[in-house]
Amino acid sequence: MAVDVVMPQMGESIFEGTITKWLKKPGERVERDEPLFEISTDKVDAEIPAPSAGVLKEIKVNEGQTVPVQTVVGVIDAAGAAAGAPAGAKAEAQTPAKAAPAKSGKESGPAQAKLEASAQQPKPTPAAPQADGSGERTKPGAPDTAQTKQAAGKDVEAGEENSAHEAEDETDESESGDESPETAAGGDGHNVRSSPLVRRIARENKIDLSTLSGSGAGGRISKKDILAAVAAGGSRQASPAPRPSQAALAAPPARPAAAPPPATGGAAAHVGLETAVPRERIYFGNYEVQPMSVMRQRIAEHMVASKRVSPHVYSIDEADMTKIAGVRAKAKTEFESRFETKLSFMPFFLSAAVEALRAFPTVNSSVDGNNVVFHREINLGVAVALDNGLIVPVVKNAEEKNFLGLQRAVNDLAERARTKKLKPEDVQEGTFAITNPGTFGGLMGLPIINQPNVAILGVGAIQKRAVVIDDAIAIRSMVYLTLSYDHRVVDGATAHQFMGKVKETLEHWAEPII
Repeated sequence: MAVDVVMPQMGESIFEGTITKWLKKPGERVERDEPLFEISTDKVDAEIPAPSAGVLKEIKVNEGQTVPVQTVVGVIDAAGAAAGAPAGAKAEAQTPAKAAPAKSGKESGPAQAKLEASAQQPKPTPAAPQADGSGERTKPGAPDTAQTKQAAGKDVEAGEENSAHEAEDETDESESGDESPETAAGGDGHNVRSSPLVRRIARENKIDLSTLSGSGAGGRISKKDILAAVAAGGSRQASPAPRPSQAALAAPPARPAAAPPPATGGAAAHVGLETAVPRERIYFGNYEVQPMSVMRQRIAEHMVASKRVSPHVYSIDEADMTKIAGVRAKAKTEFESRFETKLSFMPFFLSAAVEALRAFPTVNSSVDGNNVVFHREINLGVAVALDNGLIVPVVKNAEEKNFLGLQRAVNDLAERARTKKLKPEDVQEGTFAITNPGTFGGLMGLPIINQPNVAILGVGAIQKRAVVIDDAIAIRSMVYLTLSYDHRVVDGATAHQFMGKVKETLEHWAEPII
């Protein structure tokens, strides 16, 4: 019996996912609940277990493709069928273009016909052929051929750029899943069709969707339409069918026909901004082009959006960590032996942040239009570095946890983040964030605010330095602390008072840790 493997919905606000890696190949046996493939969404990266034991018969969605939730991405032959013909399943998987042979029993009839029709549908090519007369096509995962030829001074068409934007349109069309598109009455009484992503971008940039004409099916406003409107300052209507490179990117100055800008992959398209450096100056000498991973694209989107939305201001202070360093060194062995968890400096900073947020609740807020939302819970996001990016899981209700509870929560979230076991709710509802570049030797950093928070605390490296204490020079373990804050809500006086409270709590540590 064939069992469909579907793209799961990892949260109520998630309508699509990108397959980043298949952990099994067609023809290989898989056990129930064994990790089958990895996905990336707007919220988390996760391993998806197999829904049934058997043999992976077919992979319908390749690595790197983005599809709506509940889309069938593969087929497993259940244990009975797999035991009888694993070789046959492997042979079928190696020739997906051929129609599947007719089968008896439950798989015959309309359902089997539908499966055969699905298998015969052509899969989208990752890139269009280059128009340079050579007949070559860009291979998936290889460096961008168009960009390489641009560096050599050849006049080529950036086929991959068009393909990337076409894939983006497909992604935008599937943003809302089965949700009915929003209809907004325009000035002339017509209705506007769009996805949740488009509506969010329009809301953040104060753009009236009823003033735009969509290029999608039935006049639907797609992501490239709204990005074009954002690039035009919200004042220009989207053209009926603009080329993606013109709609998603601000038009650069006219250049000679022999030197068109090379395709930049999906990053600039997602961010919707022109690169600050003229692109013909980026590609020179010996170089290699690699596409951004899905996670890097999401990070780029969030960081650019945060800098555009929040006017960032920074405050810097330093704290004497000598007392805490002594407490940790003295209690570390017993703490780890008794509680079977690692003792780090992070829970000290979390505790100090909780005390400061209690004293200055403005810093523990979010902005919703012209409203400020003051959160009564203190949910601390903690940045965790991964091999290919970073993620900010959230310690919920940190104000209710003691020192041990904070340390356990941080260790658990960090471990699950690195093993791709986080759930969407683990990275949602944060009210304040902390990042620790000091772990990697950074003296200090000026982090970008994690939206929709209004502030983020950066913790530098703890180093022994000579400082003046009571008119005498002394050696102390010092740390630089930086606060990035949204000046729409937080003023300089509040920010520095907040930092003063953090500093005071750290330097006069009194909470027992064992």
